[in-house]
Amino acid sequence: MTDKPKKRRWYQLLGDGYKIAKKTYPALPWILLGTFVAVLALFIIIGLVLHSKILWTISGIIIAPMIAMIVLTRLIERASYKQMEGIPGAAGAIISRIKRGWSYSEEPVRFNARTQDLVYRLIGKPGIVLVTEGPSHRVSKLIAEERKLARRVAPNVPVNVIESGTEEGQVPLAKIMKSLRKFPKKLTGPEVSVVAKRLDTVTANKLPIPKGIDPQRMRPNRKAMRGR
Repeated sequence: MTDKPKKRRWYQLLGDGYKIAKKTYPALPWILLGTFVAVLALFIIIGLVLHSKILWTISGIIIAPMIAMIVLTRLIERASYKQMEGIPGAAGAIISRIKRGWSYSEEPVRFNARTQDLVYRLIGKPGIVLVTEGPSHRVSKLIAEERKLARRVAPNVPVNVIESGTEEGQVPLAKIMKSLRKFPKKLTGPEVSVVAKRLDTVTANKLPIPKGIDPQRMRPNRKAMRGR
């Protein structure tokens, strides 16, 4: 009988997140200390102006660590995304965080096995959204192939494209979710289901994920980001 792995406590997860952020932001300890001191100083100054120094100082001592913690969680999240940039399958890991309103597969619908360029497909109220990984000049062919399939299966459904990456004109991993929310809604809920079923039927033969791509392992530690 194997022992169950020990459940990690919130401070251990927070420590893991701190290490992640410190790799990207070496000045992290000073950033947090500066945040704490600046917030506390602000409260003390307000207390002096309002002639209530003790009350405002106590409030500052309570609130300053909370603000520093918020800064830490934001930096952990940013660092996680930055460290994932350029790793095959990273966009798929971001897509897997979508909760409701979208039909998608964590596996790419198009890929180039040699270059590991990928195209993921989502279907939602904005229509079909293709999320790519790879340089723009290389993924254009994969996008064209998927657009052709979409026109054949769902000719009246708009096809939007998000090119993820760090090149000029591409969308960083941290902004993929925000970009999805910007597209205007064109379909109803039932229409989304119909389009998704049509495309799933056509894509009956699942494409194997290229070697070395494991979206499950690319997911950022959400608990560490929240400090839990």
